[in-house]
Amino acid sequence: MAVTIKSAREIDLMREAGRLLGMVHEELGKAIRPGMSTKDIDKIGEELIRGYGCIPSFLDYQGYPASICVSVNEEVVHGIPHADHILKEGDIVSLDAGLIYKGYHADAARTHAVGKISREAEQLIAVTKQSFFEGIKMAKAGYHLYDISNAIDAYVTAHGYGIVTALVGHGIGTRLHEDPQIPNFAQKRRGLKLRAGMTLAVEPMINMGCADVRWLDDDWTVVTEDGAYSAHYENTILITDGEPEILTLPI
Repeated sequence: MAVTIKSAREIDLMREAGRLLGMVHEELGKAIRPGMSTKDIDKIGEELIRGYGCIPSFLDYQGYPASICVSVNEEVVHGIPHADHILKEGDIVSLDAGLIYKGYHADAARTHAVGKISREAEQLIAVTKQSFFEGIKMAKAGYHLYDISNAIDAYVTAHGYGIVTALVGHGIGTRLHEDPQIPNFAQKRRGLKLRAGMTLAVEPMINMGCADVRWLDDDWTVVTEDGAYSAHYENTILITDGEPEILTLPI
């Protein structure tokens, strides 16, 4: 496993990549409304990314046909935008987006309510988001990678939700997916020791029902096996000698 330690210059570039992606997500969140198509979301997202002078990380990545992964309700991740997939009141929609700024990637995901949603869906979104913050309490130099995994698992399991095990977080830098892989579920081993300068994409994917998922025939869209709602929350973070720095928040 070759985990890259970023230089001060690289960290500055990744900070800017993350800041811009945070702004993209902020604008996308404001745009979400009933009656728009998932293709509309993708179009807005790509225009924002290119408007900031960046390149969409996901477009044509291993053949993925869009710039924003738009996953609705039981779709966990990698949903492909379509003009005939219309958001309706009560839906939840997960947006996973990445961009490249001067050769460096940022990656982040958010789950949004479409209009008024059920209390159960609100709680799922809130627990998924908080599980990320529980995990990064352990994202400090000298701690171990799977301390993050175990903290996410402990928080989510206490709420009775299913943690997706088929998909994990990852390192990030000049490549979208770098070592190490970052499970969102408990591990028996400790994993590698975290060091300042590591950049990681931590991304819990949490199901309202069971943890099992399957892939649709498009070979991209991942859905819950039982049809229950799923939520996704992700940020690119920097390991420091103190508290972790979240790079993909707008400033």
